[in-house]
Amino acid sequence: MEPQPTTRTETDTLVIGAGPAGLATAACLAQCGTRALVIDQAHEVASSWRHHYERLHLHTVKTHSALPGLPFPDSAPRYVSRQGVVDYLTRYADRHGIEPELGETVVSIEPAPRHAGWLTRTASGRLIASRQVVVATGANRRPRVPTLPHQALFGGRVLHSREYRNARPFAGQRVLVVGMGNTGAEIALDLVEHGVRAALSVRSPLNIVYRDVLGRPTQLSSILLSRLPTALGDAAATLLRNLTVGDLGRYGLHTAAVSPLRQLREDGKTPVIDVGTVARVKNGDILVYPGIQTLLHGGVRFTDGTEHPFDAVLLATGFEAALSELFPATPLPLDARGMPADVVGQGALAGVYFVGFDVRQPGGLLRSIAAQAQTVAQHICPAEGVSSNTPAPVHPI
Repeated sequence: MEPQPTTRTETDTLVIGAGPAGLATAACLAQCGTRALVIDQAHEVASSWRHHYERLHLHTVKTHSALPGLPFPDSAPRYVSRQGVVDYLTRYADRHGIEPELGETVVSIEPAPRHAGWLTRTASGRLIASRQVVVATGANRRPRVPTLPHQALFGGRVLHSREYRNARPFAGQRVLVVGMGNTGAEIALDLVEHGVRAALSVRSPLNIVYRDVLGRPTQLSSILLSRLPTALGDAAATLLRNLTVGDLGRYGLHTAAVSPLRQLREDGKTPVIDVGTVARVKNGDILVYPGIQTLLHGGVRFTDGTEHPFDAVLLATGFEAALSELFPATPLPLDARGMPADVVGQGALAGVYFVGFDVRQPGGLLRSIAAQAQTVAQHICPAEGVSSNTPAPVHPI
């Protein structure tokens, strides 16, 4: 028999998550007169951003990364630092009067009897009954941590990129970074910039673009190209990639057969936005190896048969949203990456909203979150709408 909840809360709208998606949605709802209850499993606002690696900066310009109702300050650099984002999100919550109830881990979200809204249970035994639920738990809710062949024999440290803060614990070591998405590329760069011997294991062809080309942010170019007819935009994106980054096959980095725009649109895979890793690969500071065949004692054997010594293996193998487990009684329409198909739930999911999971849009996730938060607010309170003094999230280019 299930234990009875210790407390029951009634609210019109529940927002789960106090990161950018949850805060933006709560702010937009407040603009149209709806005060949502916001909960988060962490004990602080913007917890994920507080625990990212220290070197991290946004790869998107600040004017296209701000949430509705508050721009980044004029003093902020074009690409805001990790700490700058934390400060901004903290200020954002204060500006909009958002006071999340923290330390509440959601266990399940189930339809209430007689279709009377939704029941959300938390690990503390709390039951929250609401007419609607906004799920803003993040596309990177859970790290994807594969077990490597013969990992127990390795003898060194194997850790996920979520555990990486800075290069200091790896001083004097040889570190293999597994995976070259944006996180893996930047962590490898951070390591070598601090004197650590680092290498990359890259299994698949990549799309790599420079963050800026001739002083212009590639983000802005990608937004423009995405507005062209699909074939023309893809061709232009491929040409731009080839002219700027070129063929890196001699260094072990092979180019994807599809354009950066198409890979983002169809697979939800963001291109590697280079901030210096490619130059370090070219000059030999970062060696590139193929996929891992097996770990050895004190080293790694790669799929090309070569063996090399390493003291630590850092898995930049990505994250997953892990949404299905939150809805034990309701099947979710998820894509191949486990992301919800729609922002506004339909049918059995009426009254449920998903914000912050659309990783297929050009211009970055924060830009997408800003637009989705306003969409949800307009759907929940269409008569009032979002206040006209809320700045649009997408600025002219």
